[in-house]
This record gives sequence, structure tokens and C-alpha cells, in this order.
Amino acid sequence: MALRAAGRQSLVDTVVDQLRAQVAAGEWKVGERIPTEHALAEQLQVGRNTVREAVRVLVHAGMLRSRQGEGTFVVSMADPAEIMRGVRRAGIRDVLELRIALEAEAARLAALRHEPADLERMRAALDAQEALEDTEGQPGSGDLELYADHDIEFHKAVVDAAHNSALSATYSWFSSSVREALLTALDDREMPRVLHGDHHALMTAIASGDPDAAAHACRLLLERPKQAVESLLSES
Repeated sequence: MALRAAGRQSLVDTVVDQLRAQVAAGEWKVGERIPTEHALAEQLQVGRNTVREAVRVLVHAGMLRSRQGEGTFVVSMADPAEIMRGVRRAGIRDVLELRIALEAEAARLAALRHEPADLERMRAALDAQEALEDTEGQPGSGDLELYADHDIEFHKAVVDAAHNSALSATYSWFSSSVREALLTALDDREMPRVLHGDHHALMTAIASGDPDAAAHACRLLLERPKQAVESLLSES
């Protein structure tokens, strides 16, 4: 299938978008070599330098890989950067639902695989977060970002305690969206405040070695803000 000719505005971006779409559509399978720069330039009616720069962008994104003397090959049909942009555009409810899916399984595995250092890391994050709270259990207005960072650190510690490198990598990639959603919630007085009792219950369940209890505690912790968001959405 020939690629449609690129326009004359933002040529590199246009070629990047078209190549990304072709790879995602399976024009070239994973492991297959894409056409040469010369062939792509002719198909797209652009210069070889434009094609070279566009390919370089997709190599950096992790969709393509260049091999010296062999050509450029497809390594992934999905652009992680594009996926991340989609996640960033997601609403708080969507982020919370994805968190529940990832973290509940992480908590279940953590109950089975955690080490003492994992629990110490969770405890340190909770202690640091609680130190920023006032007598009413609310963080100071100037401490919201640091407060959110400690909360994210706790949840990262839970995920890392599963000792699953793929899960940790996925959550680390996702955590920037989690942080943005958390900051939005912390700044909204209609959202429930962070309940440390729920966090401690999750840590205790993990420490007990009971995977079902850990998964349940994690779901309970995250269901509270999700229900609040759903309530707000139903009123709007």
C-alpha cells in the first residue's frame, strides 16, 4: 500500500504521523524491514532528509530500530508517547479505574513477594506525608505538590513490592498521570481527603501475606475517590 503524499506544512511531523499510522495499521509487521529512505521519499514526495528525521523520531519513540548496514525494522506497532498523550487526556475517573486494575494486582503480588525493605519504604512515605498535615488532616496549600509526591511514592512502593519489572515499568510510566489527577483532587474540596487509615490497612494486609486481603484493601482505598468522582459527574 502506497503512503499518501505528505503536504508541504510541517513535513517532518506529517511524515511521522503517516509512518506511525502505517506501522500501527500493520503495513509492516513487527520484525519486518520498512522501505528504504529513497523509496519512502518517493512515495511521500518529500526529501530524504525529511524521511530520515521522521524515522529518527520513531526510532526514539521505540516503534522502529535501525541496524547498521541492514536497514530499519519495526519493533512495536504502538507509539508509547502517543499512548501517554492519550492517558494524559483521560479524566480523573478513567485514571482511577486504571489505577485500580494495576494496583490491586500489584498489591496481591506484593503480599506474596514483599521484602522488609518494601514495607519500610511504604512506611517512610506515609510518615513523610502525614508530617505535612495540619490538625484537621489536610496538607497546607503550599505543600500540595510535596504531599502528592509522598502519596505517589507510597503507591510506587506497593507496586515495586510485587517484584514484577514489567508492572513497575508500566506504573512508573503511568505515575505522572496519577500525580496530575491526585493534584486536581487535592485542590478540590468536594473530593474526599486522603485517608491514612486506608493506606495503613493496605500496608498491613501486604505485610500479613494475604493476597486477597491486600487486593481488597487496595480496591477499597481507591474506590472512595472513584465514587466521589462518579457522584460529581452525575450531578453535572
